[in-house]
Amino acid sequence: MNAPFPAAATSIVNGLSVDVEDWFQVGAFENVIARGEWDGIKTRVEDNVYRVIDLFAEADVSATFFTLGWVARRHPDMIRRIVDAGHEIASHGYDHARVFTFTRKEFAEDIRKARAIIEDCAGVAVTGYRAPSFSIDQRTPWAFAELAEQGYAYSSSVAPVAHDHYGWPEAPRFAFRPLPWSSMIEIPVTTAILGGRRVAAGGGGFFRVLPYAFSRWAIRQVNRREQRPAVFYFHPWEVDPEQPRVGHAPLRSRLRHYTGLSQMADKLRGLVHEFRWGRMDMIAHREAARAVDLVLPAPEEEAAA
Repeated sequence: MNAPFPAAATSIVNGLSVDVEDWFQVGAFENVIARGEWDGIKTRVEDNVYRVIDLFAEADVSATFFTLGWVARRHPDMIRRIVDAGHEIASHGYDHARVFTFTRKEFAEDIRKARAIIEDCAGVAVTGYRAPSFSIDQRTPWAFAELAEQGYAYSSSVAPVAHDHYGWPEAPRFAFRPLPWSSMIEIPVTTAILGGRRVAAGGGGFFRVLPYAFSRWAIRQVNRREQRPAVFYFHPWEVDPEQPRVGHAPLRSRLRHYTGLSQMADKLRGLVHEFRWGRMDMIAHREAARAVDLVLPAPEEEAAA
């Protein structure tokens, strides 16, 4: 480990993850950049992923890259480089459509299509899944059943907080089994407790906007008080301050997307050196014994799907 970074704060290995999508595929711009326009936009994701791989190599850490099938199809060399560097490749769905916009049948086809593309590019099995925008919640209980039936070992698709774009505040904060008949587990993104309330603390825009000290405090709380691994995520476009600006997007979307980009790489470098990190499949294996059972409500859309 290189100076001036401090030694790891605890011996617990945390889950490090990257949601691989390009700058124009994000939820903030989904209403201003149509999917039909994507093929005409120059991609930046490959160069950004290589920057991330290099940053991880500096700290000698492994991570999981939850990747869109759309991206994998266009950048197969990038997928192989992720795997060759010792990282896990996992699915982020095909084209970043949120789970609650699908019927179960449509969702089944989306995850099947994405997995086939990613596995073909990577040459390894895909066993993990993360829903775009953490969009598995109380509206989509059938999503877990579909993932289990297709053979996924784990999901990391739930944000157990209230948020205007996503969230399932009633969900457990740590690993749980959503189905009584399956060993598949869900590993929610990290939350911390502040003033008796859950707060999002697992990365993304919160990491860019808030002081680094907040993330340090939250991860230490989870590691030391809860004795559990934190789950952290970010996107390759977040290390790319030179990316194009979408001037016609709503102001709130632009603030969410662009704030803090210029400091992101340095903040990440500090984070990956300060704490211990590993792949999500390793975290899932270790957390399986401590996962609690979750009883889901009857699937309302099952018959319609």
